Amino acid sequence: MNTYQVRLTSLAHGGGCGCKLAPSVLQELLADQPAAAVYKQLLVGTETSDDAAVWQVDDNTCIIATTDFFMPMVDDPFDFGRIAATNAISDVYAMGGKPVMALAILGMPLGKISTEMVREILKGGASVCATAGIPVAGGHSIDCPEPVYGLAVIGTCRPDQVRRNFGVQPGDALILTKPVGVGIYSAAIKQGVLAPKAYQEMIDTTTLLNKVGAELSSDKDVHAITDVTGFGVLGHGLEMARGSKLTLAIEADAVPLLTDAAALAQQGHVTGASHRNWASYGHDVVLPAGMPEWRRHLLADPQTSGGLLVACAPSKADAILRTIHQSGSPGARIIGRAEAGTPSVRIVS
Repeated sequence: MNTYQVRLTSLAHGGGCGCKLAPSVLQELLADQPAAAVYKQLLVGTETSDDAAVWQVDDNTCIIATTDFFMPMVDDPFDFGRIAATNAISDVYAMGGKPVMALAILGMPLGKISTEMVREILKGGASVCATAGIPVAGGHSIDCPEPVYGLAVIGTCRPDQVRRNFGVQPGDALILTKPVGVGIYSAAIKQGVLAPKAYQEMIDTTTLLNKVGAELSSDKDVHAITDVTGFGVLGHGLEMARGSKLTLAIEADAVPLLTDAAALAQQGHVTGASHRNWASYGHDVVLPAGMPEWRRHLLADPQTSGGLLVACAPSKADAILRTIHQSGSPGARIIGRAEAGTPSVRIVS
C-alpha cells in the first residue's frame, strides 16, 4: 500500500470526502449568500446543492465548472492523487458534460513530507486526467498544515444535456453505478485492519471515472443525475428528493456494497462523517423497524469518488443499466424508485 516512511493519513485529521462539512453546517453557511438568479446565463448555481455550476454561452454550448479537494484517505501518494482527481472530474460527468481541462489545487506541510511524495501525488492526478483525455493546465500551491490535493475542472455540454439532481418523476427507477463502503474501508485503513485485497478493491472503484454520465445525458429517459460522495446514499438521495419534491424509496438489500463493507461496519469501523451525516438529515429518513445501526451507517457512509445516482423512466431502466455495465461499471444496480410524497427518503428492508 505504501513504501514511504511517512503515512499520509497520519498528517490529516480527516480524509477523502469524509472531510466535507456536514450537510446541516453547509446549509447554514450558504443561507444568506446573495442570489445568483440575476445572471440569466447561470443555469445552475448554489440553489439546489447540485454537483457543479453551469453557464450557458450560446444556444449550443454550456460551460461546467467545479472544484473538489480533500486530505488523504490512503497512504500511497500516487493512489491519493488518482482518487482525488477522479473524484473532482466526476462532478462534470454528473452534470452530463465532458471535461476539457483541469487546474491542480495543492497544499502541503513543508518539512513533513518529501518532495518525492508530492511529485507522486501530482503524477497520480495527472495520470487520471490523461485517462479522461484532459490536461492539467495549471494550478496553485500553498504551504498548508495538512496535505490537501484536488482539481478545479472545466467541462462542456449542450444545454439539453444538462442533468441536475432534481427533475425526478414519480415512478422513476433509481440506479447506483458503484458499490458503497469507501468510508468504511478508509476507517479500516486508519485502524490498520484493511486487507490488501480490499484495499485494491477500494482503489479500483475510487479511480473508476464516471464517464457514463456524459453518455446518459443524451438519453431523454434519464431525468436526473447526481454523484454520491461525502453525504452518502441517504444525503445525496435526499438532495434529489427535496429538489424534485417527492419521496425516494431505497431498497436496503439492493444497494451494492464493497465486499468487506458489511463485516467491517458490524465491527465498528465507521467514520465520524457517517455520524455527522445522520445527525444532519436523519429526521428526513424513514427507517424500517429493527434496522441495525451498522446498516444505517452504510447508507450514510461518506463515499469518496463514489458512483452516480441516476433517476430514469422505469420502462427503460434495464436498458440503461446495461449501458452502465457496458461502460465499465459492473457493480451498478437498480436500488429503488421515486414516489409521490413528502420530500424524504424511505428505506425498504
